[in-house]
Amino acid sequence: IAKPYTLENVSLLFKLYCLAVMTLVAATYTIALRYTRTTDNELYFSTTAVCITEVIKLLLSVGLLAKETGSLGRFKASLSENVLGSPKELVKLSVPSLVYAVQNNMAFLALSNLDAAVYQVTYQLKIPCTALCTVLMLNRTLSKLQWISVFMLCGGVTLVQWKPAQATKVVVEQNPLLGFGAIAIAVLCSGFAGVYFEKVLKSSDTSLWVRNIQMYLSGIIVTLVGTYLSDGADIKEKGFFYGYTYYVWFVIFLASVGGLYTSVVVKYTDNIMKGFSAAAAIVLSTIASVLLFGLQITLTFALGALLVCVSIYLYGLPRQDTTSVQQGETTPKERLIGV
Repeated sequence: IAKPYTLENVSLLFKLYCLAVMTLVAATYTIALRYTRTTDNELYFSTTAVCITEVIKLLLSVGLLAKETGSLGRFKASLSENVLGSPKELVKLSVPSLVYAVQNNMAFLALSNLDAAVYQVTYQLKIPCTALCTVLMLNRTLSKLQWISVFMLCGGVTLVQWKPAQATKVVVEQNPLLGFGAIAIAVLCSGFAGVYFEKVLKSSDTSLWVRNIQMYLSGIIVTLVGTYLSDGADIKEKGFFYGYTYYVWFVIFLASVGGLYTSVVVKYTDNIMKGFSAAAAIVLSTIASVLLFGLQITLTFALGALLVCVSIYLYGLPRQDTTSVQQGETTPKERLIGV
C-alpha cells in the first residue's frame, strides 16, 4: 500500500516565508514576462526560454537532492536507482513534462497579447479546472462552499473579460482573442498536469527532488524538440539566444524558482496559503501594471478581480479533517489544488 503524502509539520515562520516568496515570484514573473514581450528590443524565442528554464530547474533539483542525501555515495545511489535505473518512471513523468511545456509556451503567447493584470486574473480559471481534474482523476469530492467559490470565480473572470482593462503606454500589436485562447489551453494544461503530478507524488514515498529530476529530464527533451520544431529555422539563422537581455534571464530565473516552489508548496503548505498567495499576486501585478504600463482599471475589471480574490480565499478554506487521513480510508483528504 502506497504511503499517503500528508502535510508535514513545519513552523509557521517557514509557511509565511513560502507565502511571501510565492507571492513575489508570481507577481514579478507576470510583470517581467509582460515587459520582455512588449519591449522595443529584438524579440527572443519564447520556446528557448522555456527550454533553458527546464535545464536550470534540473540543475537546482540535483543540487537539492545532493543536499538531502547528505553524502556523495547516497547521492549517486539515489540517482542510479531512481533515474538511470527507472526508465518507466521517466516515461511516467514525461506526461506532465509535455503538458507543462505546452502550458509555459501558452503563457508566453498569452502575455504577448494580453495585459498582465487581465492575464493574471483570467489565469485563475486553473482552479476550477484543477478541481474538476481532482474529482475525475483522484475520485475526491468538493464541499458546497468550494463549488460556490468555483462559480464565483468564473463570474469574476467573465466580468474581467466583459470590458477588459486597456494599457495606454504600451503600444504593440495584440490579438486578445488569441491571448484568451492561449490562456484557455494553459488553464487546461495546468489542471491536468498538476493533478497528474500530485497523483504520482502520492503513489510512493520517493523523494520530491527525485521526482523533479525525473520530470525535468523529460521536460528538457520535450521542450528541446518543441523548440526546433517551432523555431528551428529562425534559431539556425539568428542563434539560440537571439534577443536575450538581462530582463529575459531574470524571467527565466523567476520561472525556475517558481517551478521549484510549486513542488515545495505541494509538500509543505496548505490551500489557505496558496489562496492568499494567488490573490495577493493579482493585487500586486495589477498595481504594478498601473504604475509601469499605464493600465486603466474599469469598474467591471475591479469588481471581477475582487470576486476572483474572494473566491480563491473561500475555495482555500479547510474542510473538516482535511489535513489528516481517516483510519480505514485509502484516499488522502488533503487538497493540494493550484499546482
